[in-house]
Amino acid sequence: METKSETASFGGTQGVYTHAATSTKCDMTFAVFLPEEARDGAVPVLWFLSGLTCTHENAMTKSMAQAFAAQEGIALVFPDTSPRGEDVADDENFDMGQGAGFYVNATEEPWSRHFRMWDYVTEELPALVAENFAIDLDRQAITGHSMGGHGALTVAMNLPERFRSVSAFSPMCNTMDSDWGTPQLTKYLGSDTSAWEAHDASHLMRTRGFDGPLLVDIGTKDQFWDKLKPGALAAAMTEAKQQGSFRLQPGYDHSYFFVSSFIEDHVRFHGEALYG
Repeated sequence: METKSETASFGGTQGVYTHAATSTKCDMTFAVFLPEEARDGAVPVLWFLSGLTCTHENAMTKSMAQAFAAQEGIALVFPDTSPRGEDVADDENFDMGQGAGFYVNATEEPWSRHFRMWDYVTEELPALVAENFAIDLDRQAITGHSMGGHGALTVAMNLPERFRSVSAFSPMCNTMDSDWGTPQLTKYLGSDTSAWEAHDASHLMRTRGFDGPLLVDIGTKDQFWDKLKPGALAAAMTEAKQQGSFRLQPGYDHSYFFVSSFIEDHVRFHGEALYG
């Protein structure tokens, strides 16, 4: 692991790091914020998964999550959204390829060699940060925005014993029936839709749910509403009698202005679960 930068932030440290990842077979970059409390011992961790076209940098610089994580004594980890490099497969469309990993392990060519983002964010990166930073993997929570919201919800419901809480901003809610899901899952995972089920938040909510608190926020003026399919997740939460809140925020769109407006609520929500 190589340190690219470390900067004082809200009494703690915001760092950016790279490493040669075995799961994605390329160099990966990620960011970690450590609050002041990490100097004395391991602290809980909140994972932030970002959306289409993003890198580790978007949420790190735009969300302002560090201010509230510092107050709660929580570490933040910001992974990248896909493998990258000259030999990594890509697509001319922004919603496929580099910047659009969808947090799946691709099984189809040309994606299968590098696009193993599920293994990366659930296994390889957690092991790396636990080895190198004062992070307590017995106290984890996860959140994300858009494609990252899809990732946060599906990871949490597939690994229910790992996370104490889950939240999402404007998540992709129904990838098995959306322009943001059906084409991408077909290319990454093939035409057998049974392989898609583990990566559809609404399907998982109906069949598994989450044994813990859940918070979802979406703006009523989100320009991608029809692609996100929030109604499918809201209905699934009702059907499953899921503990949690699904909030429609009037006037807000899909941008990081929306994320930063409600990030305090989300960090406080996770802080209560992680320290409760």
